[in-house]
Formats: sequence, structure tokens, C-alpha cells
Amino acid sequence: MPFFYKFKDTFDTYQDQFRRQSITMSNQLEFRHFKYFLAVANELHFRKAADQLYISQPGLSRQIKQMEKDLDIKLFERNSRNVTLTVAGEYLKKELETNFKKLNDILAQAKLVNDGIDGNLKMGYIGSAMHQLIPDFLLKFRDTNPNTLINLTEMDNNRQIQALLNQEIEIGFVRLERVPEELELHSVLEETFSLVLPKNHVISAANFDDLSQFKDEHFILFDSSYSTSYYEKVMQIFDDSGFYPAILHSTVNASSIYRLVENNFGISIVPTSLQNGYDLDIKFIELTEIKQRTTLKIVWNSTNTNPILESFLKVVRQLVKLDQER
Repeated sequence: MPFFYKFKDTFDTYQDQFRRQSITMSNQLEFRHFKYFLAVANELHFRKAADQLYISQPGLSRQIKQMEKDLDIKLFERNSRNVTLTVAGEYLKKELETNFKKLNDILAQAKLVNDGIDGNLKMGYIGSAMHQLIPDFLLKFRDTNPNTLINLTEMDNNRQIQALLNQEIEIGFVRLERVPEELELHSVLEETFSLVLPKNHVISAANFDDLSQFKDEHFILFDSSYSTSYYEKVMQIFDDSGFYPAILHSTVNASSIYRLVENNFGISIVPTSLQNGYDLDIKFIELTEIKQRTTLKIVWNSTNTNPILESFLKVVRQLVKLDQER
């Protein structure tokens, strides 16, 4: 028999064996096995996982052992006191959680299509983004995508980054200088800072000279947890003005800052766009002469496959130039 035919017979034999092995494995492993595995992987405790799954602990242990046997992979290290994941178990946990999340998104998208809706875009944002940019983006997006659901959730910078990494949202609007490598970060608005004063304060735009006029005042600022880079930039403003501020209160909410300023607890510095949308007894002085600027940025996960994401980014690109930042 010629060599080619011998080789082909051998290859076909291995291919058949692999096919039979794959069929056997798929018959033995079911969705519930992965559900059982994830419960134990998250709890690292068989009894707690069994209670969560409403099955007996011995039954759960047998299922996990059978899964390890079928896969020929050791997923857990067990002793009388502890249960820990092996390296292979850690990998499987991470991948299953990611892919189950994608499966849930696919099923949710299928339901939307069935109901006559093109898709769903989940967006996180810090408060200052809602006063100017996001409404502009949404109005333009609605013109070309009238049949799309938009879910808006205000959240701080760090929460947005975690939500993007977990693909809980598709788009974020943040004030950050750096993000993890999986994420795309682009500037959409650079703006000045403004002083926030009680309406009856003796200093106004007419007699304002520089920030040193306020060195004896109490300040109410965004907390450093709002954004470390943003906080550092505000501190640079004070450094350049030759004094360190007496910070009376810190918060991550602009409305809280304004209420405190209105009631004469102190004064503040905020992004200028935050002048809009409030009707309180406060006034603003734009700090046009200082070098510091704050930048609002759009961020998204480059591995996110939601087709509505690209449709939204297309609209953003029509309105602003996106220069990538790292």
C-alpha cells in the first residue's frame, strides 16, 4: 500500500478516535456541571456551595469528582480544612464566568430582537458628563438608532472601570489619566476649572485677582477617591497659588458640594461644565488664567462584542475627534 494511503488511514483513525472522545465528553458533561463547579469555586466550601445549589454535599462532591475525571483535570486541592482552586481551576473559573456572561448577553439580545428592539447599550458616567456631552451624544444617536434601549447609571470613576472590565456596561465617561490595557481611553472634552462661591460672597468676577484671595477660606472638594489624578490636578492649582487649602468636607457628589457652599460651609473648585443644571444661591468664577485643565474621557472595553457599541462610537466620532490616550 502506498505511503499516502497508509498515512490517510492512520489520520482517519485518530480523527475518529478524537470525534468519539469529544462526543463521549459532551454527553457526560452538562451545563449543570459547570454551574456546580462555579458554585464551589466561588465559595471554596462544598457544604456552602451545596446549600446554595439545593443539593446534598456528598452528591455535589461526586459531581465535581466526575467532572474532574471526565476532563482529566484536577480542579481543586482538598484537605480536611481547606478547598482551593488549582491553576487549571482558576483558569476554568475565569473563562466560564466570562463566557457565561457573554451567553447571557446573547440571550438578552435575542429577546430584544424578538420584541422588535435593535439592542441595548449600558452606559456609566460621572455627574459632570451629563450636563453637556452625554445629552448631545444621545440626541444624535437617537436620530440613527431610534429602536435602541439606553441604560444610564451614574457611578464613580473606579466603579466604571470595574464595570467595563466585567462587561457590565459598554461605555463609560470618566476623569482618569490611565486605565487597564484592555480598555480604550479617549478625550472628548477639555475644560477649565471654576470657583464656586455663595451668592453673597464679597469676591465676584469683577474683583477677583487670583486664588490667593481665598487662602483663609474653607474648601469643599471632590474626594480623592473620585479620581486620584483629578484630585492631584486640583492640588496643583493650590500649589501654584502658594497655599494649601483648609479642606472642611470631601464628597463625590456635586450637588452635596453646592448645598454646602450655598449654606456658607466653604467654597469649592469644580469643572466648569458643572455650572449647568443647578438653581441654587451660588455663583461661579471661571479660572481661565491658570494652566490646569480637566479632561472628560470616554472609555470602553475593546473586547466587548455588542454591535450597538460601535454604532454609538460612530456617533461620538462624528461629534468629537477621538485621540487615543495611554
